Formats: sequence, structure tokens, C-alpha cells
Amino acid sequence: MKIYDFNATSIDGEHVSIGEHKGKVLLIVNTASKCGFTPQYEDLQKLYEKYSDRGLEILGFPCNQFNAQEPGTSDDTKTFCSINYGVTFPLFEKVDVNGVDAHPLFKYLKESAPFKGLDGSNMTNKIIESILNENYPEFNMGNAIRWNFTKFLVNKEGEVVDRFESSFEPLDLGSHIESLL
Repeated sequence: MKIYDFNATSIDGEHVSIGEHKGKVLLIVNTASKCGFTPQYEDLQKLYEKYSDRGLEILGFPCNQFNAQEPGTSDDTKTFCSINYGVTFPLFEKVDVNGVDAHPLFKYLKESAPFKGLDGSNMTNKIIESILNENYPEFNMGNAIRWNFTKFLVNKEGEVVDRFESSFEPLDLGSHIESLL
């Protein structure tokens, strides 16, 4: 199975094949509008503006699994992202990224790019780990996505090449993206 075999529903309710992005470098991110990492939308948009004409596509998947940080409707999310961050990259319908109802795309991403650990010297990561241990212990095991704004990088051949945890700043992905373009 390849990344191109998956489908999703756009934020506007349209059926989308990930295969539509064949031949592009993909950055797939689970997002949320009311998260401490929400300002990453701004830098994701900057990456999109810098690299989209060279073959980068960013796909944002809102998720409400972490402290209910994406509580609104698709319209709420779309409006929020547009007004506050000028987001023009594709956004999708809200999905689960962990558990039995996890979207098949995210099951595949987690399997293809296993969790490598959180940088324990980063205070934000310590806070995430504490919240997970207290409220979501099942998300703190195996390859589960630990929090919003986990980023998966996919090459032009559709292979998942890396996973970057929430605290990894989007603009620090520039060299990783350039190496794949």
C-alpha cells in the first residue's frame, strides 16, 4: 500500500484522493485551532508559499482528540485558519489520528514513520508527556501521535521519510523539504 491509495474528505466536504498529489513532496499535519501549537499554522503557510511552486503540498487534518482543541465545525476551522493565519494549503474534515477510529491515512503514517521519542530537554515536551500520562495514557505508547501538529514528510514517490513531533518548528523543515524537491 502507498500513500496514494488513501482518500479523505476536504474541509468543504469533497471526496479527495491523496493520489491527486502524486509526484509532489507532502507534509501531512494533524492540526487544531485552540492548541498551544496553533501558531504553527503561520509557519506552515510560509513553507507552503516558499515551496508550493517547486512541488510541496501541505495537507492539514484538524483533530479534536487532544484536550478538545478543535471543537468547531469544518466551517469554523476553515474561517479561523483563513482569517488568523491566511492558510491556503488544503485542509480536511476533522479526523481521529489515534485509537480504533483513527483515519486509515494516519494509521499508515504512524506505521511507516514510528515514534522516535520526545526531546526530554524541551520543557514543552515534558508538559505534553505529563498531560498524556495523566489524561491520555494510551496516546503515550507505541507509535501513537502524541499531540497536535505532528508532521509527516512524504517524498515524491509516496514514501513516508520522516516524522516530526509537535514541538519541531515548521520552518526548521526547510532543509528536509529542499532535499526532497
